[in-house]
Parts: sequence; structure tokens; C-alpha cells
Amino acid sequence: MKYEGALYRPPSEAYSLIVQATIGCSHNKCTFCSMYRGEQFKIRETDEIIEDLILGRKYYKNVKRVFLADGDALVIKTEELVRILKQIQRIFPECERVGIYGSPRSILLKTREELKLLEKLGLRIVYLGLESGSDKILRDINKGVNSTEMIEAGKMVVDSNIALSITLISGIGGMKYSREHALESAKVLNEMNPDYIGLLTLLLEDGTELYRDVQEGSFQLLTPREILLETKLLVENLKVDNCIFRSNHASNYLPLKGTLMEDKQLILKQIEEGLNMDGFEDKELYRRL
Repeated sequence: MKYEGALYRPPSEAYSLIVQATIGCSHNKCTFCSMYRGEQFKIRETDEIIEDLILGRKYYKNVKRVFLADGDALVIKTEELVRILKQIQRIFPECERVGIYGSPRSILLKTREELKLLEKLGLRIVYLGLESGSDKILRDINKGVNSTEMIEAGKMVVDSNIALSITLISGIGGMKYSREHALESAKVLNEMNPDYIGLLTLLLEDGTELYRDVQEGSFQLLTPREILLETKLLVENLKVDNCIFRSNHASNYLPLKGTLMEDKQLILKQIEEGLNMDGFEDKELYRRL
């Protein structure tokens, strides 16, 4: 298998065959992210990708899942993705799911008919980084789209019968926009009605614009208690159907999980218990520099 640069994948793809279809991220301008800094984005030749799939078959007898990396492989032209997905079906007939990262821009470049075709060929889940539903925060972090475009992209995936997994970042609005972040994110998520919501907590990366802003004092990080209060406000305002909610990443202060809406009150109860824990405010000294 040929891999170039740092390789990232969603936690749920831990046991998937990972094949690099693109190198880096097509946007690569978010102020909080350092994942692909220094890498020149490029799309690999389809024949090279197929060669990796063939090589993977030699090493693995039972491949149930394939993940097409890197940061935005959905940007690949539909006709080439069709070729790749058909080869996955041929080489790994036992494969049940193909997953992919999709930026909002790359999703919006597709038509609904194209997405439905990709779903029929095995594309079962798209991972979309929402980060925040606030237009102000989306501008500040240089996400490249607004909340309306985010909603449209999310709905396109859902309408195509492809599972939509959304990532949201707690604390991404800082103290000043924490409430706006929670309320506006809930609105966007309710409009999208995704299948999965994954809540991460903001981690500062040296060399990013946001890291510099914190050092200069123009961005104030939330304390663990403030993160939980933000999460509580978010969950209180969520009205999504049959959506798996997870806040159990290593970055999170308090592990939370459940299915919304049926587990909503249980999740809120767990948050309240976390807020009442002795010494909770001291956890990691809220990642201040």
C-alpha cells in the first residue's frame, strides 16, 4: 500500500482498509487545523488507487469496510469515484461499506443524482466537518462556507440515502460566542437531521492561526465547566431523529453517548452529574497555554 504524508481517519474506521485517494485536504485553510499544513493537495491517479486495492486483497482475507482517505476524497470527479467503487465491489465482494470525508464544497459540487449513484455502488457514509452552525464562527475559522450551504450539503447526503456523520467542535467559538455556537449549531443539525453527531473539544495546534490568537489574547478558551454548559445548551436544543450522539473522544472532558431523541434526558442527566463532580474544573487546567 502506498501512503504519503500523515494519514487520518474517523474513529469508526479503525478496522477499515484505508486507501489514499487524495493527498491532503482540498480546502486546508481552517484556522484551527494543522492536519495537512505543508502538504500540497492532489488527487491520485485512479489506476494507482486500484493498484492499492488489488494489493490490499493480497494481504486481507475479509474486508468489510473500506475508507477512502485523505481529507476530502469526495472532491474526486464522479466518473472516477464510480470506477473506484466498482473495483471495490469486484475486488472485495464481501465489503459492506465504503466511507469517505466530504467537505461541504465537494458535496455541493455533486448533484443529487450523482450522490445516489455513488450510494448504489457502495458509498454508505460521508463524514462532514460542520465545526459550528454559527455564520460568525464559520467566517472566523475560515471554513469557506456559511450555515445555509452547510445545511444544503448535509441534506443532499441524507436525501441520497447515504449516512451522514457530522463533527462539531466544542469551544470553537471561544467564551464570547459559546452560546451562539451551541444554539446555531443545534439549528443547523436539526435541519440536516444527520445519522451521527460526533462532538470533539477544541485542541490547540501549534502553528495554527487560532493558536496564535489564544497566545495574543484575542481568543479566550472555555473552562471544562463552560464546555459542559455549552454542551448542555446544545443537547437541550437538539431535535434530531434516530441520531447516534457521541462525545467520547480523547479530547472530551466527560464521555457521553446515546441515541437522540430517546436518550436525550439521560445525556442531560450525565452532564448535570459532570457539572457537580468535585474537582471537575481542574481537569487539565482547561488546556490553557
